[in-house]
Amino acid sequence: MKRFVIGIAGGTGSGKTTVARKLNQAFKNDSVILSHDYYYKDISHLTFEERCLVNFDHPDSLDTELLVEHISKLKQGESIMHPTYDFSNHCRNDQWKKVDSAKIIIVEGILIFTNKALCDLCDIKLFVDTDADVRFIRRLRRDTNKRGRSVESVVNQYLSTVKPMHEQFVEPSKSKADLIIPEGGHNTIAISMITDAINKMISQKS
Repeated sequence: MKRFVIGIAGGTGSGKTTVARKLNQAFKNDSVILSHDYYYKDISHLTFEERCLVNFDHPDSLDTELLVEHISKLKQGESIMHPTYDFSNHCRNDQWKKVDSAKIIIVEGILIFTNKALCDLCDIKLFVDTDADVRFIRRLRRDTNKRGRSVESVVNQYLSTVKPMHEQFVEPSKSKADLIIPEGGHNTIAISMITDAINKMISQKS
């Protein structure tokens, strides 16, 4: 069975996860989602203060080689065990989660198009393009409400690493995309068109 990998990139708070979930819902039991966020490197050997100083928005902070290995296995029909991450403590959890292969493999993350091997695994590459102010507000709400962060720490991180890394790595990676989606998951027309196009590709190659 031919398996398709959909890569979804875009800046922090752009709506990548919403797009991934809506596509997952559209394909129902025929798809799985892998987030690049699961693959932050294990830095539990550092103190909490030292971990807070790590630039998590640089490609080197992620174990992309492991993600590439896992996607390759899923494309071959194999199951994987992926890591999980505790964002409040900046540490990899002890629990790893099993994911079985599916016809559609959805991969989302801000930096996935910065890695050639990962790009080459993607049959379709989507970039979610959302206004910077909207993205920052979404990130602020997420990190304070769901990740136990203070407003000051979120703002400091955004100015020191998130924004400059977006300009250096994320925005240029837009050129790798096959399709740019304005406003992410709220763009229902784009989601519908993408779903129809993928279904057509599947029917042609099945």
